[in-house]
Amino acid sequence: MRVDLAALVSAWPFLMTGLWFTLQITVVGVAGGIIFGSLLAVARLSRNRLLSGFATAYVNLMRSIPLILVIFWVFFLVPWAIGWFTNHGRPVAVGASLTIFVTFVLFEAAYYAEIVRAGFRSISAGQYSACEALGLSKFHSYIYILFPQAIRNVLPILLTQTIILFQDTSLVYVISATDLLGAATKIAQRDGRLVEMYLTVGAIYFIICYAASQLVKQLQGRLSYGAR
Repeated sequence: MRVDLAALVSAWPFLMTGLWFTLQITVVGVAGGIIFGSLLAVARLSRNRLLSGFATAYVNLMRSIPLILVIFWVFFLVPWAIGWFTNHGRPVAVGASLTIFVTFVLFEAAYYAEIVRAGFRSISAGQYSACEALGLSKFHSYIYILFPQAIRNVLPILLTQTIILFQDTSLVYVISATDLLGAATKIAQRDGRLVEMYLTVGAIYFIICYAASQLVKQLQGRLSYGAR
């Protein structure tokens, strides 16, 4: 089988458009997931049983459902739910991009919540006591004292989860979104160049994930050295 490099060159701009959307999903998923996940982590550590119970149920639910199923739920059911709540009588149009961003934030928040919660639990009890002794409110204690320490303690794990998130973005092609894999699939189906497209996409995923994993290793080494 002959590999057509000319087909790859001509398809490169479209592949880069797909890669850009993939990176957008990753950034939004990470930022939103960590913010929402941190709130869930704090809620799980709360003494309020109702708040803790809700956060625990949410995290366990999301962690037990495949991401592809959540994508389908948000894409197909949420428009009907919005239409029902707003008395439209029909589904409300929701763009694929918005669906994807919301899905990844909601889904990844469950995983980031467990990571951040582990970070909070790794902080010594003396730090919590010190915050109380200084008269800091819980909000200021978490924002200025506890959260930075928790993130530092679990930063390598957060980055590892981010790599997994980046790989998971390939699932959005099931709703015809033009991410990196979706762009390659459209070109492959149009031109019949499956080998060139999928080999190229595989190489791009490998290069980015390998580079990110090396960054995680270096970060782990620096944190281990700094902890001595």
